[in-house]
Amino acid sequence: MLSGTGRPGSGHRLPRPHGRPVRLLLTAFVLFTTALGLGPLGARPAAAAANLVQNPGLEILDGPSRFPQCFEKSGWGDNDYTFTVTDDAHSGSRAVRVELTRRADGDRKTMMLENSCAPRVTPGRQYDLSFWYRSTTPDVALTVFRHDAELGWVYWTDLKTLAPSAGWSRTEVRTPAIPPGTDQITWGGALYGVGTLTTDDYAMVDATVPAEPDPCRAGGTGPECKGRWTVQTLQAPVRAIHSVLLHTGKVLLIAGSGNDLDMFEAGTFKTALYDPATGDYTDIPTPEDFFCAGHVQLPDGRVLVVGGNKDYAEPDGSVGYKGLRSSYVFDPGQNKYIKVNDMLAGHWYPSATAMGNGDVVSLGGLGEDSSGTVVNEHFSYARNEWLPMGEAKQAWAFWGLYPSMILLQDGRLFYTGSHVFGNGLPGTGASVYDYEAGTVAEVPGLRKKDERDQSMSVLLPPAQDQKVLTMGGGNHTVAPDAHRLVDLIDMKADSPRYVPGPDLPQGHYADGSPQTGDEGKVYVSAVILPDGKVLETGGALHTYREDPVFEASLYDPATNAFEPGLATDPVPRTYHSSSTLLPDGRVLSVGDNPGDGSFDQRVSVYEPPYLFKGDRPRITSVADTTWAYGSSQRITVDKPVVKASLIRPAAVTHSSDPNQRYVDLPMTVDGTTVDLSLTSNPNLAPPGWYMLSVVDAGGVPSVSRWVRIGPEGQVAAARVQAFAEELTGSAASTDAHEHHRGVTMPEGYDGCDHSYGTISQCVPWTFPEMPRAERCDWLAEKGYGRMEVHGRDRHRLDRDKDGVACDSGDFAGKRPRPQAGKPHHH
Repeated sequence: MLSGTGRPGSGHRLPRPHGRPVRLLLTAFVLFTTALGLGPLGARPAAAAANLVQNPGLEILDGPSRFPQCFEKSGWGDNDYTFTVTDDAHSGSRAVRVELTRRADGDRKTMMLENSCAPRVTPGRQYDLSFWYRSTTPDVALTVFRHDAELGWVYWTDLKTLAPSAGWSRTEVRTPAIPPGTDQITWGGALYGVGTLTTDDYAMVDATVPAEPDPCRAGGTGPECKGRWTVQTLQAPVRAIHSVLLHTGKVLLIAGSGNDLDMFEAGTFKTALYDPATGDYTDIPTPEDFFCAGHVQLPDGRVLVVGGNKDYAEPDGSVGYKGLRSSYVFDPGQNKYIKVNDMLAGHWYPSATAMGNGDVVSLGGLGEDSSGTVVNEHFSYARNEWLPMGEAKQAWAFWGLYPSMILLQDGRLFYTGSHVFGNGLPGTGASVYDYEAGTVAEVPGLRKKDERDQSMSVLLPPAQDQKVLTMGGGNHTVAPDAHRLVDLIDMKADSPRYVPGPDLPQGHYADGSPQTGDEGKVYVSAVILPDGKVLETGGALHTYREDPVFEASLYDPATNAFEPGLATDPVPRTYHSSSTLLPDGRVLSVGDNPGDGSFDQRVSVYEPPYLFKGDRPRITSVADTTWAYGSSQRITVDKPVVKASLIRPAAVTHSSDPNQRYVDLPMTVDGTTVDLSLTSNPNLAPPGWYMLSVVDAGGVPSVSRWVRIGPEGQVAAARVQAFAEELTGSAASTDAHEHHRGVTMPEGYDGCDHSYGTISQCVPWTFPEMPRAERCDWLAEKGYGRMEVHGRDRHRLDRDKDGVACDSGDFAGKRPRPQAGKPHHH
């Protein structure tokens, strides 16, 4: 956070003209507004917009400090530095030079004071920021802080990394939309490496182009307001448990055995490659059962597949689900799986998170013995292998099944609390794990932490804001219905904690009846869209795959509100469903696996409202498709645009895609030529292929172009601000002999209906064909005894409704009831 005192400048000096760059900016602005119908060319005065910076040329000095009025010497960390007011100016007689002679961490920056000197802003608008500079180092960023109505002054974002320049050079960048509750910003050049930075002639102008009135706010009901769903005629040839978008634009649909025991026993494992452009499917030979594996894209576009299913659970509990140790990469160039070395342990339902250096860390799931895996796995991208014990860092902690582990800007992992199956894990339900240091810090505030089964967590757009939203979820062993809670956390805060967000909008059931009360959704899909909003769709009221909910909405991070009432997918989307953003801006939805064991293989495609709001902008050229961190990249467009972004392609299953992210690309605009600034921090945009899109003033996005971030061998040093300073972790246990054997699974893993009995009892989802009244007799023959009913009695085993299943009053015949259940081990 900035600090300092000083009185505001008494004068507001008009900016000096600086020749061609200012004329280009003015020309671009006039062409921009003319193209949007705001007035004929020449109707606006031939002058630049008002400069919002006080004392922009640094000419007026404060009496006591002899430093330019309305500016301060700012920074943080362990470094040696000097600030000098120099006559080596771009114009006038004064500029400010910052020099670092030693740096351990932190930065030093010339910034506007956090008082009435700070430029005032309007939420929702965008501003062009510029200054002239000279620098001897590439370790320079244009940094912005904002004044929040509730939080005060907080760090906002680094907008651009500046190249070294021996002579005077002008840099300009357009801010993202100003967040709600923000009334002022301060900004300037931050030096975070040994060297010098001299700045002068600051300028800030309002670049906002008013949008046309929104007809949807006046009650419009067309596709431009609701969007449109289309169910494809040709069904998917596989049970799509997993959806992975490749940089070829095709979607890898992985089934493995597809939750079908007969397929597993026959050794029939399936994958299909879907081409959204043609609607064609290509069969991919699948060597092992990737049912409920993990997956993530590697920097070169291959897909790493983590573990999978070694064995199904038997109804009598003699065999539980077991995780595979084996691992493969899918190569889009060859359309084939290629085996890599085995992992340290088996993993069924593991996470897989891409790190800033291109490696992958995988946590959680079930091991080869059916117990919870506590072994961390680390895939080295450079070595193309899983690291051996001793190199893969261990915490010996059980993270659950498909734990949502999101990479933060400082390289730590945020466990959001979203998971699949189970409850009763210790702690607050969310935590920050420092993989390198081996420490875990609890994060407070997550509501109903034991009812987050197949909720979904999203790193909200833009990734630079470090805000995470966790929505929906349930657990029928704790509560009968899924809830509609939405919790939001700012991971840049000094002491991050979840706070309540707006509730999920409610929909209706298959019979048309509306949701009421606190009824919400589990099996939620959430997809980041190129306009910076999040589509949430699909789901069901119950975690036992029944009572689908038909509802969809858009969450807007800028307003922290849902836009309800979108068109809904005609196909139920419950267990084993997923939704994926396509490069053309549409959304693909697949999967539905009800409790009766069937699988709906229809494919739906959603066209969001922005596809019905006029001509789309088009990226007409991309100067380079391989981008280095901290670089400026030039594109051309065919019409004015107001923002640009990179979206990482999806790799989603079970409402989990912790790598999904939207990276803002601050813009410098000159007519239809746009220069984009890529972050210098690889933790914000882990290396790999991304979808590049631009958006016009009406919120309409372009079709995406593919670019690769981080060329081979180039991984930047992280550039981060200090944050979450009060969030300190404690070391996890290091007793490998005690913990490496596994841990007892929390209740509720797949294949068993844990509405009944204890974790050691596995009541099957599907019984052999028989009258319902005879099911307790059948269970008794298998060694089951009386079992407490948790929540819903879906199998009708509690005929006398005393809360105990297969008790003396629940048998059809007079056969004796066993005194104790047969032991079952997981």
